[in-house]
Amino acid sequence: MRPRSMGLIVALSLGTLVAPLAAGAQQAGKVHQIGYLMSGSPGSWANRVEALRMGLRDLGYVEGKNIALAFRSAETAERLPEVAADLVRLNVDVIFATSSTEVEAARRATKTIPIVFATHADPVGLGHVASLARPGGNITGLSMLLTELAAKQLEIMQQALPHMTRVGVLLTSTAPSHHPASHAVAAAAQQLGVQVLTVPVRTPEDLDGAFAMMARGRVNGFLAVASPLTRSQRALLAELALKYRLAGMFGTKENVEAGGLMSYAPDLVDLTQRAATYIDKILKGVKPADLPVEQASKYELIINLKTAKTLGITIPRSVLLRADKILE
Repeated sequence: MRPRSMGLIVALSLGTLVAPLAAGAQQAGKVHQIGYLMSGSPGSWANRVEALRMGLRDLGYVEGKNIALAFRSAETAERLPEVAADLVRLNVDVIFATSSTEVEAARRATKTIPIVFATHADPVGLGHVASLARPGGNITGLSMLLTELAAKQLEIMQQALPHMTRVGVLLTSTAPSHHPASHAVAAAAQQLGVQVLTVPVRTPEDLDGAFAMMARGRVNGFLAVASPLTRSQRALLAELALKYRLAGMFGTKENVEAGGLMSYAPDLVDLTQRAATYIDKILKGVKPADLPVEQASKYELIINLKTAKTLGITIPRSVLLRADKILE
C-alpha cells in the first residue's frame, strides 16, 4: 500500500544515499543543504546521484563537513509538487531538479530558492528561463533541447530500419516538454514520409496497454521520448519491446544497457556531474539569473546487437559504423 506522503528521504538502499542533515551541524563553518528532487523509483537514480556527488567532490565539497544532501522522491509526477514543497520547508540552499518534470514542480514551490537542472528538454519553450544566455529568474542549468533531439532520433531510426513506414511515439503526458516534442516528431515524420501513431502514457501501469496499442496499429518500431518515466522503467520497456516484437529508439543509453535496441542522446550522467559547477557558483553567491544555460554538445548513438538479433533485425552496416558503442 502506498504511503500517504510520497516525500521520502532515501537512505541506505542506494548505498548510503543520504548524509544526515545534522551531521554537518557539528562541523565548523557553513554546511550547505542541497535538495535533490526525484520522480519515479529512487533506485533508478543511483548513477545520477553518484555523478552529482562526484562533481561536488571535485569542487571540494565533502558531505557532513561543508555540504549535506536531502533527497525527496515521488513515484508519480502528480505528487512532485508536494515533495518539492517539503524541500522548500527545509529551506535548502539549492534544489537540484534534473529534468523539466522536476523543474516544473520546484518552480511551483518556490520563486526564491535557486533551482539547478541538468537534462532539461526545453527550458525556454516551457518558460522556465527567459533565454539561454540570461535565464533571468531563480532557475538555470544544462539542456539537451529535446525538440531537435527527438527529430534526429526519428531520422536515425528510419536509417536503421529502412522499411519503416509507420512508427509509434511513446509520450509521457506528465512531462511538460513532451507537447512541443510531439510536434517536432510529427513534422520530422512528415518530411521522412513516415506515419505516426502517438501513444500517451502517465504511469508504469499504462505501458503494457500502450505497447498492445502500437502492435495493433502495426507500427514498424517505436520512439520512446525521454522522460523520468521511460528512464526509471527501462527494464520494463525492454521487456515489453521483446514481448511485442517492436524495435525501439530511446532517449538514454541506460535504456539500451537494459535491453532496448538503440538510443541517440547526450551523456546524461556527464551532464549531471557538470551541474555541480552551477551549484558551486550559486553557493558562492552568483545568481541563477546570471548563469547562462549550457547545451549538450556531444551525442552518442548506442546499439544493442543482442536485442537486434532477438528481434530478427539486421542493422545496416552504414548505421553500425556511425555507432559510438555497440553492445553484443
